[in-house]
Amino acid sequence: MPKVSLNVDLGELPGEPEELYSIATVVNVACGGHAGDEATMARAVSLASAAGAILAAHPSYPDREGFGRTSLPIDPAALEASIRDQVALFAEVARRAGARVDAVKPHGALYHDAARNDDIAKAVLGGIVLGFGGAGVAIVGPPAGALRDRTEAAGLPYLREGFADRTYRADGRLAPRSDPDALITDPSAARSQALRLAAAGTFDTLCVHGDTPGAVAIARAVREGLVEAGLLDLREAR
Repeated sequence: MPKVSLNVDLGELPGEPEELYSIATVVNVACGGHAGDEATMARAVSLASAAGAILAAHPSYPDREGFGRTSLPIDPAALEASIRDQVALFAEVARRAGARVDAVKPHGALYHDAARNDDIAKAVLGGIVLGFGGAGVAIVGPPAGALRDRTEAAGLPYLREGFADRTYRADGRLAPRSDPDALITDPSAARSQALRLAAAGTFDTLCVHGDTPGAVAIARAVREGLVEAGLLDLREAR
């Protein structure tokens, strides 16, 4: 059965637990759009590298006030430029530390909008390619949609993502964060969901959000469950 990686969104909040870096196999680092600056990026790169985790950029709409969780009306060219600048800065921070960036996962509202809107997907992918100077990286996103179509048409790897700490509706869509039960904060429930998603064989990576209440206990339970089931991809960063 195919294995999944365990990715955690980090570098977003002051005082985030360092233990999350050793639990994750992939660390998605906020690169200035919704959170983060050069200092937090450098810290995240150092902690992720020490833990042997793969590095991923985590760009967003340029929306620090709203933490990137609200759709932002922005011209596609301006969005492409913002994504380019975010990932280029993160790539440079990683380069200075002797590390490499293997993937990019859009954050928050941009993640969902890029799956629904081809113009946004084109701008996001264009910004990523420009920001990395044409170097190939994997793109992380929903199992289907415009971002996946654009990524595969460009010949780049695409990783289908599921969420261990978010609830899904009966039709398979994520419940919006406005729903009272949108977050899974019980570690055992998150572990069960992670095992179910991994066993389905339709996801390449599973996420635990670093800002979910009790994130350390949740991520630990998810990782332990995946390891015990032989479903966690433990390849280290190159």
